[in-house]
Amino acid sequence: MADEIRMPSGIGGLVRYFDDIKSKVTMSPEFVLVLLVAVVIVEYALHNFI
Repeated sequence: MADEIRMPSGIGGLVRYFDDIKSKVTMSPEFVLVLLVAVVIVEYALHNFI
């Protein structure tokens, strides 16, 4: 039989994410949605009317 390859116990593919880092810029999902709709309307108007 072939020998088994074992990984060191510290490198088991685990990733830790830290949630204590906060961004200085925060936007609500509603604001992002309204901004997206406004950009789509402006692009549509520029493409079809100008």
